[in-house]
Amino acid sequence: MSDQPAPPQVPALPQVLFVCVHNAGRSQMAAAFLTHLAGDRIRVRSAGSAPADQVNPAVVTAMAEAGIDLTGEIPKVLTADAVAASDVVITMGCGDACPVVPGKRYEDWVLDDPAGQGVEAVRPIRDAIETRVRALIDDLTTTPATTR
Repeated sequence: MSDQPAPPQVPALPQVLFVCVHNAGRSQMAAAFLTHLAGDRIRVRSAGSAPADQVNPAVVTAMAEAGIDLTGEIPKVLTADAVAASDVVITMGCGDACPVVPGKRYEDWVLDDPAGQGVEAVRPIRDAIETRVRALIDDLTTTPATTR
């Protein structure tokens, strides 16, 4: 037994997974805003139950207007491992395709789907997502991990 004091516990970074059907619009915007606004305080993933081939071009344009570059992003497939590794899973219209793992926090954000929409229709969706992401950051960075 050592007389040395135990090192201070470093709280684990909260891990958030954003999920929508195609991972080409809403979940990409949410992940980008969370990464941009929270920096290294929160780990971020996004995925889709049926990923598209590319991120929606109107979404890329709308996010560029907000100062965030999505041109290099690629839609990713949702896996059970990604859900299991996350503390918070935020769904956006993926329905029953999202796996449920006990002990995870789930939120469903009801937002219009930007698929097939022009940039004018995407802007209010983008702004609503940014507002929700800012509230999520406040919640995750002020709430102890044990109560999430």
